[in-house]
Amino acid sequence: MKWVLYACNIGILVGAVAVAFHWGIDWVTELRGEHPWIIWLLPLGGLSIVLLYKGCGMEKDRGTNLVLVAVREAEPMKLRTAPLIFLSTILTHLVGGSAGREGAALQLGGSLAAWVGRKIRLDAKDSRLMVMCGMAAAFSALFGTPLTAAVFAMEVVSVGVMYYAAIVPCVTAALVALQMARWLGLHGTVGYEMGQAAALTPVSMFQAAVLGVLCALVSILFCKAMHAAPHLYGKYVPNALVRAAVGGLLVLALTLLVGSQDYNGAGDPLIRRMLAGETIPEAFLLKILFTAVTLGAGFRGGEIVPVLFTGCAFGTWVGPMLGLPHGFSGALGMAAVFCGATNCPLTSILLAFELFGGEGLSLFALCSGVSYMLSGYYGLYSEQKIVYSKFKTEWVDRKAK
Repeated sequence: MKWVLYACNIGILVGAVAVAFHWGIDWVTELRGEHPWIIWLLPLGGLSIVLLYKGCGMEKDRGTNLVLVAVREAEPMKLRTAPLIFLSTILTHLVGGSAGREGAALQLGGSLAAWVGRKIRLDAKDSRLMVMCGMAAAFSALFGTPLTAAVFAMEVVSVGVMYYAAIVPCVTAALVALQMARWLGLHGTVGYEMGQAAALTPVSMFQAAVLGVLCALVSILFCKAMHAAPHLYGKYVPNALVRAAVGGLLVLALTLLVGSQDYNGAGDPLIRRMLAGETIPEAFLLKILFTAVTLGAGFRGGEIVPVLFTGCAFGTWVGPMLGLPHGFSGALGMAAVFCGATNCPLTSILLAFELFGGEGLSLFALCSGVSYMLSGYYGLYSEQKIVYSKFKTEWVDRKAK
């Protein structure tokens, strides 16, 4: 009863804040769509974000990695993380940086829940559960996928070990947050139209497995790009303010070269276009490049929707060559690249179920499983702990690279 009460309150609080976050990002995205010239403010936007974090003494903030450490090692999270990630992510979307919002929501929900835990004087172990509730609530309220959100909060911290003690609190927080979001007008419909799924046959199993192998390679490329970008910036542009301005100029130059703003922001409209039948072979590489340049420079935001974009673009290009239906192959790519990048196979299967329905779920599981196994020990989050080997029943206990 204690945890149901805690989870309900976290679901209401974090859900309401996440809805405001959702509205803020939607509003600035529409504003940029009506006034495309705002893209020219990218360097100024980067400078503003760096100054904002510096002024709050958070210039060395580790982002989502800190949330993972807070769950695994009970490291305290500062309340100021919530308003900072709230404002900075909205600013990133306003000026056209390539980023998502679900990853930022993990920081938002985790920091709010950690603050509540301190106020009610929870011990270290209960504080970890509280942070996981906040993660699940924010993800659910933003994306409208409560099962995915709950299991992701339990699965992402330590690969190979699920925090089953958190299942009731996380599911409760995620469901309450979703109800709060719906009550406030979000998520009347959730998911994507992918068209007809492939029937489960030996041939389709082989096709899905091959696509899983290729998606594993794409997920590795995404992770390496995300980790390499800040190192390259730090090497050649050590000053944080100059780095943010240079990053903004690079994203602006890339946008002008592409000739559209399809790769700025999260990219959800283009995901829907690709699932509906459009094929853009270079789109997955461009999204990786835009996102790495944006986040590596100091802009703030999440990585999850860019990962889904990358998977969709790659799947809709390669899947039909393998003989899979166009939209279905894009959906497979979304789940499989997400799985390879986050090392969360159960979350990926639930994501496929909640975004696309139950049709073809066995093939989603196969494609995602192959991607998980072959993506090695790479991951979006460097503080993610790989506890058990992906290939043998043995303890490895190493951080993702």
